Amino acid sequence: MRVLILALPLAACSTSQALSPVPVDEAGPASVGAVAPGFTLPSVEGGEVSLSGFAGKTVVLEWFNPGCPFVKDVHGNGKMAEVAGQWVSDDVVWVAINSGAPGKQGTGLEANREARTQWNLSYPVLLDESGAVGQQYGAKTTPHMYVIAPDGILVYAGAFSNAPMGRVDGEAEINHVAAALTDLAAGQPVTTATAKPWGCSVKY
Repeated sequence: MRVLILALPLAACSTSQALSPVPVDEAGPASVGAVAPGFTLPSVEGGEVSLSGFAGKTVVLEWFNPGCPFVKDVHGNGKMAEVAGQWVSDDVVWVAINSGAPGKQGTGLEANREARTQWNLSYPVLLDESGAVGQQYGAKTTPHMYVIAPDGILVYAGAFSNAPMGRVDGEAEINHVAAALTDLAAGQPVTTATAKPWGCSVKY
């Protein structure tokens, strides 16, 4: 399996357009083994991104907050970028979503745009200021990770790894997202479909 980290160019839309609330597509609550809920959200680089636009691809969703110490650590030490980079190609899309409410920690167009630049993120950062998408997915922390298979089924939900802030829970460091992607690439069921997420609470 090859993976694409999608970078979106600055589209011809205004800041007010980028922050306009966009309702979640009709779908039930997220559940591993079920179809992932659809959504359409504004990108900090302009324009909108819809989950339906990635039909037939594996999609990694990363709940994001640039003010969260856990997010700062996993991006500052390069581990998130390392995993994403290992899978770059045409078949998997990686998307960050910030579900924080306006005025809360790590929110706002400029703060997220600056973080994307600072950490050299090549994939889109989307704003979910109403919290509707985060609530539908049950996102509790930043980073809270989800992997959606090419058929649209949610196959993983939980922690990025077993090493929050570099502290390994177990004998060896395990990256749950990489493991899920590896299983999918091999045509196998995802061995670890859930793992307790760690990080800061999502600032709904």
